[in-house]
Amino acid sequence: MKKIVLTLALMLTFLGCSSKGKEDANVTPSLVVGKSLKSLTLNDQFEKPHTLDAGTQKVIFAFSKDMAHTCNDFFATQKPEYLAEHHAVFIADVSAAPSLIRSMFIMPGLKDFKHTVLIFEDATKAAPFRAKIDTEKIIIVSLKDDKITDIKPINSAKELKEEIESQK
Repeated sequence: MKKIVLTLALMLTFLGCSSKGKEDANVTPSLVVGKSLKSLTLNDQFEKPHTLDAGTQKVIFAFSKDMAHTCNDFFATQKPEYLAEHHAVFIADVSAAPSLIRSMFIMPGLKDFKHTVLIFEDATKAAPFRAKIDTEKIIIVSLKDDKITDIKPINSAKELKEEIESQK
């Protein structure tokens, strides 16, 4: 029964997350080579705030339900410290989901994961990160000294593993 409830919650987890709203119009993109992500602060699935630290080398963004599932399914097969050991963080955008769905299904479902999931809950805050990005792909952002050095869209767990574990 628990598996059924969890599956239903995960299916609803990113319901509607791939739709672009009016928040995306006329915003300055934040994911641009040379820009800093130093001031980005988001809550995790337990509502604990996180700011990217100087050691962060990769930021993985999932803006759609399908890509979030791909990431979470992969991270669920790794040890809980996997992201930290690879100086990476995972950010999921759930801002497009209705607040009722977020509070009843998404957030409780995310609490079952052992890995940390940073969350965009506010569409206005997420919009600059969605701007001019293919939101139907996993976006891997490489950082050096808090500045973006590379932005790479990928599609699969295999590519995700390769990107996280690469020393670029």
